[in-house]
Amino acid sequence: FDSNRQFPGALKPYEYSDLQFLLSGADLLKVRSGSWKKTRFYKLQEDCKTMWHESKKALRPRQTFSVEDIECVRSGRQTEGLRKYTEEALETRAFSILFKGRRKNLDLVAASEEEAKHWVSGLQKIISNLNSLSQQQKTEHWIFNCLRKADINGDNKMSQEELKNFLKNINIEVDDDYVKLIFEVCDKSHCGFLELEEIKHFYEILTQREEIDVIYEEYAKTNGLMSAFNLLEFLSKEQKEEVDLAHAVQLIEKYELDEAEKQLMTKDGFLMYLHQPEGLIMKPSHKGVYQDMTQPLNHYFISSSHNTYLLEDQIKGPSSTEAYIRSLMKSCRCLELDVWDGSDGEPVIYHGYTLTSKILFKDVIKAIKEYAFKTSNYPVILSLETHCSVDQQKLMAQHMTTILEDALITKPLGDHMPMELPSPEELKGRFLVKGKRLNRLEALFLDEDTEEEEVVTEEEDSRDDDDEEDAQRNSSKKSKTLNLAKELSDIVIYCKSVKFHGFEHARNNQSFYEISSFKEGDAMKLAEKSANEYILHNEGKLSRIYPSGFRTDSSNYNPVPLWNAGCQIVALNFQTPCTEMDLNQGLFSQNGMCGYVLKPFFLRHRDSEFDPITLNRGPWLKHTEFRVISAQQLPKVNPKISSIVDPLVRVQIHGVPADMAEKETDYIVNNGFNPMWNSYFQFDLSVPKLALVRFVVEDYDAVSSNDFIGQCTIPFTSVQNGYRHVPLFNKNGDLLSSAGLFVHTMAVDAE
Repeated sequence: FDSNRQFPGALKPYEYSDLQFLLSGADLLKVRSGSWKKTRFYKLQEDCKTMWHESKKALRPRQTFSVEDIECVRSGRQTEGLRKYTEEALETRAFSILFKGRRKNLDLVAASEEEAKHWVSGLQKIISNLNSLSQQQKTEHWIFNCLRKADINGDNKMSQEELKNFLKNINIEVDDDYVKLIFEVCDKSHCGFLELEEIKHFYEILTQREEIDVIYEEYAKTNGLMSAFNLLEFLSKEQKEEVDLAHAVQLIEKYELDEAEKQLMTKDGFLMYLHQPEGLIMKPSHKGVYQDMTQPLNHYFISSSHNTYLLEDQIKGPSSTEAYIRSLMKSCRCLELDVWDGSDGEPVIYHGYTLTSKILFKDVIKAIKEYAFKTSNYPVILSLETHCSVDQQKLMAQHMTTILEDALITKPLGDHMPMELPSPEELKGRFLVKGKRLNRLEALFLDEDTEEEEVVTEEEDSRDDDDEEDAQRNSSKKSKTLNLAKELSDIVIYCKSVKFHGFEHARNNQSFYEISSFKEGDAMKLAEKSANEYILHNEGKLSRIYPSGFRTDSSNYNPVPLWNAGCQIVALNFQTPCTEMDLNQGLFSQNGMCGYVLKPFFLRHRDSEFDPITLNRGPWLKHTEFRVISAQQLPKVNPKISSIVDPLVRVQIHGVPADMAEKETDYIVNNGFNPMWNSYFQFDLSVPKLALVRFVVEDYDAVSSNDFIGQCTIPFTSVQNGYRHVPLFNKNGDLLSSAGLFVHTMAVDAE
């Protein structure tokens, strides 16, 4: 392997200085609190993807973290820690490294402004380059780094023992006879170690994909290569794509690696194509916004967060503006703000009657403004749970109007009283406030005045978290009334909170701009026993569902039955990695990951007879086959070199009750690098438009429960037919860079 290939991607001349600086390393001031500020030496290791830093801990004098674990690098004092524990004068020298998952931020101060710029721009370039690698390049980069790690004495040669350790590093357990055999095949110089071309030969043997070879050889009918006509035959027959010859020619020009064979596709070019968007399981057209975004807001599922301010549990976990940023960067479009009186006159956000920490309301609004539209231009709903005095409510209104400015919706669009909610397209780049309102929206067009403040009674107040608060204050008998400031009331336009009194009452009394909130238990009962009524209710109005107050560990409920009943705002604890969040990420992975998904027609038609429980209407049946063929580069569950996974794959269908199903492969012993199953599964789907397909990879354990390795969830309607690679995500929902599944799918209308 050429050492010049360590750093992926092309570098501009000025970027080499950043990289050279990181490789040399420098002292940085690590900031944890007002009293804990210590200098530590940091440097980038030669693999250009691992950061090393010294530690004063006796058992861990040297520590590392992977650049791939970094979510982003922010220059300046942008985190709560740096703003709180450093002076403004350090603004140009400060920066933060934010990690994926629950790992704490790394708040750092460089020795100079110039050094800070080197750190920030250098790390950002490395992250950008790693993210832009093709799957094949990621595999090469990963294997190369494992080879470097296995070369214990650093002589750029591979002994038989080093080769065995390398195979363990990449998640393969083999016996000594196999190691000896593969070593002898590659050791053509018979010198007792591998180097240069011999290591390259070993790499080629290691990365050979037999399952791809079989497919390629069947269609490579032009002197052993694949012509555009051959590729078109493959696309039509296997992939079931309705494309023409020009498309096949374009694919060859785009992905063929051999410049001498640009009219034909080699095996390497074919493998490259299968790793690109055209060859992945999700339809490329669904990765962008492809749905009609001009329908009323209530016609969409909306990605929604519960207790957005929390990073952990509901009792003593930290509240943070970072939690809002993380949710927004995952395209969450409905955020919860639980607001209470602050001791210094400024309203604060925290989980009432608990030990969770407090953050300033105005700091949250500033963070929301900065990050709201970085991943999606579609509207953000601010769901207010207001427990403040009137004076601090006025401050809340003032902060929102001054910080969010014209982006905040403060009056209906247009000059006349609307008859339905506006569309996501009309509300692009705007903020909606969900909360209490003193009067009806119609009053704005009738010149009706209201008092400066009024009491909102329980009848008018949805009190989203009544059960939650009652549970946590031991059924306190405090009054459930609230004095509401006119200033706060006036900015609630399209999402006025009202209490739900039954479907008949809602039909006769609830306006399109009024939204009811349901605790999960009540919503589940309605979705099970009155599903069609719930669907008709949600056809014309928004509904918000929230977890039970007894979920103090921030666990989640199953959102699928609520989506089946047409509920739009199914709020989940985004801070908790779990199957339910995988399903949420899966549903919203389509439509450009914009946070809005258009509900199927039968969930937004005012005369719909659809019932997900009885399935009394709908000729939608699909017969589906999945063949789980193989996996590549699965990560270790246990970092010990001797720990090798025994992988199996579960294929799950989540949807209406009749479609819920799960099937699994056998487990493969001691091979996480390239396990092969070739397992066939069949499913019949009654309502494919509500189905999610979930692939789960686990490490088999005969004694205890299996360990999670990775998963991918995708809407059934986004699945491509044919031979497809499936990307895998870790428990936090982050992409596993080099891991994946290879499957064959086929869905046809049932006869």
